[in-house]
Amino acid sequence: MEDPAERVLRRKLDAINYRKLAAIENVALHRFVADYVQLCNPDSVFVGTDSPQDIAYVRRRAWESGAEKKLATEGHTVHFDGYHDQARDRANTKYLLPPGTELGERLNSVEKQKGLKEVRSYLRDSMRGRELFVRFFCLGPQDSPFSIPATQLTDSPYVAHSNDILYRKGYETFRKVGDSNDFFRFVHTQGELKDGVSVNVEKRRVYIDLDERTVYSANTQYGGNTIGLKKLAMRLAINKASAEGWLTEHMLIVGVRGPGDRVTYFTGAFPSACGKTSTAMVPGESIVGDDIAYLRVIDGEARAANVECGIFGIIRDVNPRDDPIIWEALHRPGEVIFSNVLVSDEAVPYWLGMGEERTPEKGRNYSGEWWAGKTDGAGKQIPLAHRNARYTIGLERLPNCDPHLHDPGGVPVSGIIYGGRDSDTSVPVEQAFDWTHGIVTKGACLESETTAATLGKEGVRVANPMSNLDFVSIPLGRYIQDNIAFGERLDSAPLIFGVNNFLKDHQGQYLNAMEDKRVWLKWMELRVHGEVEVVERPTGLIPRYEDVRRLFREHLGKDYSRREYEQQFAPRIPENLQKLQRAEEFFRSGVPDAPEVVFEILGAQRERLQAAQ
Repeated sequence: MEDPAERVLRRKLDAINYRKLAAIENVALHRFVADYVQLCNPDSVFVGTDSPQDIAYVRRRAWESGAEKKLATEGHTVHFDGYHDQARDRANTKYLLPPGTELGERLNSVEKQKGLKEVRSYLRDSMRGRELFVRFFCLGPQDSPFSIPATQLTDSPYVAHSNDILYRKGYETFRKVGDSNDFFRFVHTQGELKDGVSVNVEKRRVYIDLDERTVYSANTQYGGNTIGLKKLAMRLAINKASAEGWLTEHMLIVGVRGPGDRVTYFTGAFPSACGKTSTAMVPGESIVGDDIAYLRVIDGEARAANVECGIFGIIRDVNPRDDPIIWEALHRPGEVIFSNVLVSDEAVPYWLGMGEERTPEKGRNYSGEWWAGKTDGAGKQIPLAHRNARYTIGLERLPNCDPHLHDPGGVPVSGIIYGGRDSDTSVPVEQAFDWTHGIVTKGACLESETTAATLGKEGVRVANPMSNLDFVSIPLGRYIQDNIAFGERLDSAPLIFGVNNFLKDHQGQYLNAMEDKRVWLKWMELRVHGEVEVVERPTGLIPRYEDVRRLFREHLGKDYSRREYEQQFAPRIPENLQKLQRAEEFFRSGVPDAPEVVFEILGAQRERLQAAQ
């Protein structure tokens, strides 16, 4: 007797697309696709393979449907999300939890059956009159220990097209793994559209089922809510990694060049607006990834791989002086999707902070037709582009793309960097005493100051352990313990560093230029090879003046005075004691399962600081 799922697929798919799906001999996959094809009820279903023809079809449908519009430069397109659909929806992003399951108060959740009933009601008949795209991708390099197969069902050709740029092909990966239930699943509908954008944003939902490794997204177009393989898949992967003994981290991966053309690889975690992408793109170094990393122990060594092969980057403040590589790539013919920028009558994109002296007085942006001085219904002036406007581009289009981007074994990790926005406490660069000290004091204690532009009050310190607080899908104490245990399984653990590019003097002036981070990277590269000495402080190990003075001259052509060094690397004992107090309060009040070693490490650091004081 034929399986009910197969009957649905034969009825709803034409012969060509049925054959493409049937070539993947995976019962769980077929049942998943059949369930949502029947529920969403599209007029047609397209099953995408890895072929250039199928990928080109998706790109073409993005143009033909109006989800993207062509720009003046060949290969460039623009997509607009709705005016009220411009960011991740934290309030309506929830975990579907069975009765008796607990992830902690800080994680939004809804009872599983209640949540499923709600989101399935939004999915029901949501694709009537539309085409459903069934796409297959591979998170991490193909045919590697890092590989995780993933499939996304969506009625948005923009989402399908974005995935093609950001992720490695996965149709053949599914064919190779055969009848396995171990893959990530994503279902997305734009919901009702008006003028091409989702209108029922009050019914916007992003629900995550960790047990079934499935994410549901409805009534939204913004990439952070819909491009399922990005931060939504990250939540699934953190849970999977914890069960299997590896790490999923919100980290860049950069190759730093040392003496004799040596390349040393670092990962780095930075909260928003703290220099993450600019660190991954420091001139002269090579980028493996700018956002998400999988870390595994392979033959006793820490190895890291970029989950993605593209960038979904914030375009605000990208300019030719600070971001020459990205700037050039965004102005060269080739595949780029801009979103929520301003498009002039000449089909040229503009964004905030791009350094242009003159920008158009009118055009089209995320609010529709736009003109200088336009206000919304509340009387608020609408800028020419959104602050969260984005660009989507393949990493291999960048000249500094590392040659080991797709290496099945990843790259060896020699150092891990944690950096926040800190005006008065942390020094520009500091090495932890050891792995556990680094995970606790540099990673788990990571915090960042807010800015007036974002919250209306500047200088409020927000705890953000490992820059991953928004995405951790397991109890936070367990997540910290997973990081500690990872290092204990290594033959030789990477060195851990803290960096701070935002230190200020008493007049509120920054003590470092942004380009100085190149020097700190070069010092860290030498340090992991034992080629420079250090000065011990109560909070860690800092560079000697003679070494950084030489590096400033060699790599930036700048003089670096003893006075600058003493200002930047002052001990700041009262400020560090206050930071310790904030950290202990955070762990005692908000992390009931915090490992005891966290408090032991913090207590020992307090004793060292008090002795120095």
